[in-house]
Amino acid sequence: MSLKKKMVAMMIAAGGFSCTAAWAASLSVVGLFKDKAIVSIDGGKPRTLSAGQTVQGVKLVAADSDQASFEVDGKRQTLGMGQSFAGGAATNTRPSVSLTADARGHFAATGALNGYPMTFLVDTGATAIAISAAEARRIGLDYRSGQAVNAGTAAGVVQAWRVKFNTVKVGSISVNQVDGMVVETGLNVPLLGMSFLNRMEMKRDGQTMTLTQRY
Repeated sequence: MSLKKKMVAMMIAAGGFSCTAAWAASLSVVGLFKDKAIVSIDGGKPRTLSAGQTVQGVKLVAADSDQASFEVDGKRQTLGMGQSFAGGAATNTRPSVSLTADARGHFAATGALNGYPMTFLVDTGATAIAISAAEARRIGLDYRSGQAVNAGTAAGVVQAWRVKFNTVKVGSISVNQVDGMVVETGLNVPLLGMSFLNRMEMKRDGQTMTLTQRY
């Protein structure tokens, strides 16, 4: 055996050469849908995986709006929105959600208020989360026990009440005891105001806004 062959044999015997496949070092979930997940592999650009599809050693087994199951190096990992794993080990990250602007540049956020499903309009100009009196009655909120104030709307100055929402959820983000406002008239869509947004890190990249929970 030549000297070169002997050196190669010695390196293999000593583990100098790795013969295992190259698997993803890290994976983060940035979007969840039925049978699809938007993921970032090894810190790369987000891409969409369909159920059964394998990319860079990451296979999407199943997905819905709450979580996704992946197979990496023969091991199953189940992750929710904003979660990630590195080297096959799941790690807890701060919850986050990505929103896409509509044709008018507005961002809608699907979530829940006190456990009731609701779709908000992100409004950095609103000091607090604001809903109409009709919405408050729908979710059984005794808003008239709150502090009565006057609020300026597109329809002018109207009667409103300051309230406290027990829970506000947007995607995987959930916060408790959030200041809010119930407006008697002139509000057609719930507003996701700064009483919620102040607890987030907000990052906008073109038509995408990412909210990451700070506390």
